[in-house]
Amino acid sequence: MGTGSSPCASCKLLRRRCAKDCIFAPYFPPDDPHKFAIVHKVFGASNISKMLQELPIQQRADAVSSLVYEANARVRDPVYGCVGAISFLQNQVSQLQMQLAVAQAEILCIQMQQEPVPCSLPTTLMEQELDKSPYGISNNNNNSINNLQQYLSFASSSSSMMQDPVKRESLWT
Repeated sequence: MGTGSSPCASCKLLRRRCAKDCIFAPYFPPDDPHKFAIVHKVFGASNISKMLQELPIQQRADAVSSLVYEANARVRDPVYGCVGAISFLQNQVSQLQMQLAVAQAEILCIQMQQEPVPCSLPTTLMEQELDKSPYGISNNNNNSINNLQQYLSFASSSSSMMQDPVKRESLWT
């Protein structure tokens, strides 16, 4: 029998006598009848009893907790149950990860605008690279070197990029 002389919540709801070895008594106390009522409504007393009997005693409390959670989720969302809640939370995590990636990219872009990038290639190395043409044609004119230097220094100049990051619209609005 449950605690004291009062029958457990399941026996009270099912209107039967609560035996000393009642499988529901340790998990459905008489002071919380709603807990068994919702589980009984979704799964049925017979199914709950079978599930609990198949489990070792040390795992039954966790199983009852899971059954109560699933039953509550099924009442709220009869089609998807707790899978709907899990799916919703996973989608929310994905959206937040995407927002975080966008924010990190914006921070990186702002940092790149504020810090000049030094040109690390010496002129002689640039000339050597220009001499290597894919078709075996020599490119030793000064025009090509100037073009390459302009290209490499383009990253340090932010004139063509966004001037004021404060004036930009946020991507979240």
